[in-house]
Amino acid sequence: MIRTLDARRGIDAVVTALERSPDAVAPEIHRTVDEILGAVRSRGDAALCEYTARLDGWSPAAAGELALAAADFETAERALAPDVRAALEYAADRIERYHAAAMPKSWRMTDEHGSVLGQEIRPLDRVGVYVPGGRAAYPSTVLMTVVPARVAGVREIVLVTPPGPGGRVEPVVLGAARIAGVTEGYRIGGAQAVAALAYGTALIRRVDKIVGPGNIYVALAKARVFGEVGIDMVAGPSEVVVVADASADPEWIAADMLAQAEHDPMARALLITDVDELIPRVAAALERQLTALPRRAIAAQALQANGALIRVDSLDEALALANRLAPEHLELLVAVPAALLPRVRHAGAVFMGGHTPEVVGDYVAGPNHVLPTAGTARFASPLGAEDFVKRSSVIEYSRGGLRAAAPHLRTLTRVEGLAGHGRAAALRLNRDGGKGE
Repeated sequence: MIRTLDARRGIDAVVTALERSPDAVAPEIHRTVDEILGAVRSRGDAALCEYTARLDGWSPAAAGELALAAADFETAERALAPDVRAALEYAADRIERYHAAAMPKSWRMTDEHGSVLGQEIRPLDRVGVYVPGGRAAYPSTVLMTVVPARVAGVREIVLVTPPGPGGRVEPVVLGAARIAGVTEGYRIGGAQAVAALAYGTALIRRVDKIVGPGNIYVALAKARVFGEVGIDMVAGPSEVVVVADASADPEWIAADMLAQAEHDPMARALLITDVDELIPRVAAALERQLTALPRRAIAAQALQANGALIRVDSLDEALALANRLAPEHLELLVAVPAALLPRVRHAGAVFMGGHTPEVVGDYVAGPNHVLPTAGTARFASPLGAEDFVKRSSVIEYSRGGLRAAAPHLRTLTRVEGLAGHGRAAALRLNRDGGKGE
C-alpha cells in the first residue's frame, strides 16, 4: 500500500523519488479559466449568473440573488447547535489572540542628526475570502481567513463560496462567517468568483486582495489576476512530514498520516525515522486504521501514490531531508522536539511532540491553517494578519540631517546621471544657507 525508501543511500535519491510528475494541467482547463475571467470582466453579472447555472447547477433569477443578505448570516448563526457554536467561538478566540500577538506594528527611530525614520502599518480596505463549498462545508477556513483580516483592521471582508442545490450555502459556513466578522457575502464559486472579486461587477465591488484555498480552477484564476489584486498564495495538495524516533507511538503516526491522506488523492503523507522497527509497525497501523476510515478509498490512493516510510541514519539526516522537502506540516514526534527545532529551516507549521497532532493546527490551535505547500515553504509563510496590511515608510529629515547627507547625495546622483535629483536637495540647502538644525 505504501512504499518504503532508504535515505541512507543518499538523500538526493529519495528527494528525486518523491518528486511529483511535472504539473501538466490540461490545456482545456487553462482555456476554460481564461474564458471565464474574460467573460466576467466584459459581461459582469450576466456572466456570473451563466457560469453559476452551468457549473453549480443553480440558475439565479437575477444577479441580486447571488448576494447573501444580512438576515441569511443572522439566521444561520441563531440556528447553530450549542456545541457547534461553542467550538467555533473557541477556535475564533484562539485564532484572534494568536494573530493579534503577531500583528506588525508601526514604529519610529531617530538618528544622530534628529531625522526621524520609521514605518506606518495600515490595513487593506477591502479583501475577498474564498471558501470552498458546494458539496462540503469548511467553517474552519472561514475562521482562518476572516479573523486575521478583522484583527488587521480590514473594514470590508467579502465572502464568496460556491452554492449548493437551489443556491443553498451551508448554514454552518454562514454562522462561522457571522462569528468571524464577514461584512458581505455572495453565492458564487470557481474562477468566476475570483474574476468578480478581482475586476468587480455591478453587484460586487472589486477587492484589494483575494485569499483562501480552492480547486485547480480557483488556483489558476488567482494566479492570473495577481497584479490586478493581491493574492495570498497558490496552494497545492495538503502534505505532512512526520519525523519520529523510538519514543513515537506508531498508532499516532499512522493516524496523523491518514488525517492528511483523506483530504485528497494528491495529498502527501511521509514518515522519516532513524528506527528500523518503527517502519513495519507504522505500515501495519496504517492498514488497520484505514479499514475503519470513511474516506478510505481516497486515503489509500494518496498513500500509494504520494506516501512513503523513509529510513535515515540519524535525526540530523531526518531534518536535512525534511528541509529539502519544505513541507506544509512538519511533526516532530521525538523525545525532545525542542532540540530539533533550531535545525528546522523550511516548514509551513511545526508541530512539537506527541500531544500536538497536526489536526489541532487545522482547527483550534490559533496559528493559520492556510499554509505554503509543494516546497514553497522555502520562501513563503502561513497566512497571517500581516497579509492584510501594507507598510509605508516614513522619512522626516532635519536640516542637519540633509546637510550631512548632501555630499553623498551629490556623488550618487552624479554617478547615476540624474542631475534633477541632486538639485532637489541642493535647493533646500542653498535657500537656508546651510544654517540651523
